[in-house]
Amino acid sequence: MQLIFFDLDGTLLNDASEISPFTKETLSLLSKNNIAYTVATGRSMLSAQGIIDGHDFGLPQIYNNGVTVWDPKIQQFTFENLLNRAEISTVIDTAVSQGITPFVHAIENHRHLIFHARARHDVEKELIDKYFSRINVRLLPLEALPANSQVTNISMIGVAATINEMWRKFSAHENLVAYSGAALEDKKFVWMDVHHCRASKGAAVTNLKEQLGATNVICFGDSDNDLSMFALADESYAPENAKAEIKKSASAVIGHNNEDGIAFFLRERFSL
Repeated sequence: MQLIFFDLDGTLLNDASEISPFTKETLSLLSKNNIAYTVATGRSMLSAQGIIDGHDFGLPQIYNNGVTVWDPKIQQFTFENLLNRAEISTVIDTAVSQGITPFVHAIENHRHLIFHARARHDVEKELIDKYFSRINVRLLPLEALPANSQVTNISMIGVAATINEMWRKFSAHENLVAYSGAALEDKKFVWMDVHHCRASKGAAVTNLKEQLGATNVICFGDSDNDLSMFALADESYAPENAKAEIKKSASAVIGHNNEDGIAFFLRERFSL
């Protein structure tokens, strides 16, 4: 069984964060030829569902860099390596001390909740007013966060110097891992997601490989959080726009994400 894992941003999606018509048609061809595929993304299910709905993603889907797996067939979440209370406090206290609003992502009874402090700048306010408020998530004040919450990750956005300083602190923590990248909202800003260090795309991919009985795992990705699944994949491919370290780790470098690079490669690879 061939099993394909797609990262989304910078990989399967174009620069408008969309699945292009050509890629959509390619996914349909994979489905018709019984070639299994799913997603392995740093996004939450909330932010990804509007993008992948209608594209035959029927297998379990990896979100939050491996913390969360959603099985659409049985409508059920599974979790690995949630953040504990001490780790949550460390991230929140560090963010608040730097003038950054932490967005604490939790799941309760299959409902997505985001607990947050007061927004400090316009980009944070835009996230709350124009993004979080229009998706199926309940926004709550940070002080309402229960002690026993199932916290998958904590995200934040800020100027590069501040986020990079926080990234170094979190990366030195024995139980945390942080991923960051340029913010789409404003070029001066950088986003960051913090998870438990044992959560990774690679661990989640390994679990799904065993669960589904796959014999050949093919992964596509463009950033640091894809390295763990590249390390165990039988084949790994980085688009032209990927980070240099990812390209070095890949089986091959293929076309740019904004030029349907993944779709063109798949059509050739599987003679679609």
